[in-house]
Amino acid sequence: MAESTLRERPAAVILTKAAEARVAELMAKAPDDAIGVKLSTPRRGCSGLAYSVDYVTEEVAFDEKIETPGGTFYIDSASVLYLIGSTMDWVEDDFTAGFVFENPNAKGACGCGESFMV
Repeated sequence: MAESTLRERPAAVILTKAAEARVAELMAKAPDDAIGVKLSTPRRGCSGLAYSVDYVTEEVAFDEKIETPGGTFYIDSASVLYLIGSTMDWVEDDFTAGFVFENPNAKGACGCGESFMV
């Protein structure tokens, strides 16, 4: 009988080095009860879904969990299907700073870039 081996499943979202560094910065100044940072896609904006990154204080059973060098990054279980294959980056310039998403599942976005549709 052949022995089966479990292959590690790739993460639903790939974090760039800049995004990982930002997670580390956030965790360095996180509230004492924070165990990580969580990405979700609440319904809002003119296109339907938006990206939201917040501190998380407890693990939820079916959330995706990604260990980064600077702390644990979670993805809301209800949002994973909208985010599979996405890349999350942290971008700063003279006027703005924020997480930027390259999402192959997005079929469109609003003009201001605040929300997307799948």
